[in-house]
Amino acid sequence: MTRIALVVLVLAAGLSALAAAVGASPWWLFAAVPLTAAGLLGAVDLLQRRHSVLRNYPVLGHARFLLERIRPELQQYFVERNFDGRPFDRDVRTIVYERAKGTDAEQPYGTERDVYQPGYEFLVPSMAPCPVPETPPRVRVGGPDCSKPYDMALLNVSAMSFGSLSANAVLALNAGAKAGGFAQDTGEGGLSEYHLRPGGDLIWEIGTGYFGCRTRDGDFDPAEFADKAAHEHVKCVSLKLSQGAKPGIGGVLPGAKVNAEIARVRDVPEGRTVISPPYHRVFDTPRELVRFIARMRDLAGGKPTGFKLCVGSRRQFLAVCKAMLEEGTAPDFIVVDGGEGGTGAAPLEFADHVGAPLTEGLLTVHNALVGTGLRDRIRIGASGKIATGTDLVKRMVQGADYGNAARAMMFAVGCIQAQRCHTNTCPTGVTTQDPRRARALDVRDKAPRVRRFQEATVASALQIMASMGVTDPAQLRPHMLRQRVDPFTERPYDELYEWLEPGRLLAEPPASWAADWKAADPDRFAV
Repeated sequence: MTRIALVVLVLAAGLSALAAAVGASPWWLFAAVPLTAAGLLGAVDLLQRRHSVLRNYPVLGHARFLLERIRPELQQYFVERNFDGRPFDRDVRTIVYERAKGTDAEQPYGTERDVYQPGYEFLVPSMAPCPVPETPPRVRVGGPDCSKPYDMALLNVSAMSFGSLSANAVLALNAGAKAGGFAQDTGEGGLSEYHLRPGGDLIWEIGTGYFGCRTRDGDFDPAEFADKAAHEHVKCVSLKLSQGAKPGIGGVLPGAKVNAEIARVRDVPEGRTVISPPYHRVFDTPRELVRFIARMRDLAGGKPTGFKLCVGSRRQFLAVCKAMLEEGTAPDFIVVDGGEGGTGAAPLEFADHVGAPLTEGLLTVHNALVGTGLRDRIRIGASGKIATGTDLVKRMVQGADYGNAARAMMFAVGCIQAQRCHTNTCPTGVTTQDPRRARALDVRDKAPRVRRFQEATVASALQIMASMGVTDPAQLRPHMLRQRVDPFTERPYDELYEWLEPGRLLAEPPASWAADWKAADPDRFAV
């Protein structure tokens, strides 16, 4: 209401000055013209629905769009100094914004990247490209123990909770997923009406706090879990072990954001800061983890069940693989979250220095499952700074079956990376529970942007694969991705990294894996 009152006051002052100019002195025009113009512009900003920033900051919000118009020079100045956060690079943000708006970013005069810089990667085009498939392929998720498999899209909405996100942001993401035929991961904050109302497919994530299926003392409540997992829009259930932004520590939702509605969704007291513990109560060993995943699948009526982690110890993951083999059951999917990913607020040292980057995490999980003969029954999702078709293809070369995007999806609904997510003062209404700020995010405008971004990104991935001579992700091979290791040398991924043959760990582990395989204990998370 404050911003509306200010706009009305400025407009009234402008009209009063205009009246004074007509009736008293033309000198009043020097005040009348700018005040009236500012008032009219503010009124237009409040009434329009395309730009959340302008609805929350009428008139003043135009400064942001001015910076966009005079980039790259001035905007790059701010990016290099982290004045707009710790962002994706400028080109990636441009791609996301343009695709969400229904246009595509094209640039003349080629790349601005240093292609001779060590670490630069490129995909290998074919001399015999293929036609681009008319229909994007989907990934069947569901192993032999799953009675209700789900066909996953190549790109989906990654885990972001209601509470961390506003109700309007969740509604826009789910409505976009419904329109585009892809899935939304709920995050660990519970299953809210905003996830369910639009009717989009859901991956219900359960974290260490068991929000939405917890007892009064914070334990897992199987009856409540079974009741909610039975909902027709819940297609998969996922157990979160850790996340890329802060592996090994729990999450925090400030008490200022825990209103009555969020408290009800999460089964927690209103107004109190909610802390997710860093560990699970329901298991202590790899074997107990595997058994609990199987129990979740049974409680969910046979729907695909898996877990998400940011990879750390290869030995511990191998212990989980041994537990799968000995128990005779396995998850239907595993989502690998990269240490470089994460949309939630996290300690800077954790975000920068703890957890394996997505490349190493994917290679570890993919090779461990291949080497133990489990890969055919378990699908791998990749989550960590996936924003373009190139990102998606690279991750599938590295072992993923599909991808999840978080930050890019936030960009699609209007996020500008103001880095005020934990303060409840998000300027675009994406990560706030302040109803006055959240209303600036118009679901009718942002939901189509989510759909368009996902559709264009998958189309880009298919076009890139076709240029490489493949029509299906299953045809991608490690030699199709190359990395520059020094200014004079580039090598393909099949030479840079070790790729295990099916069942190799069960037969004769290679020397580089032998020690970890031998030490891996299904009854202990050995360091």
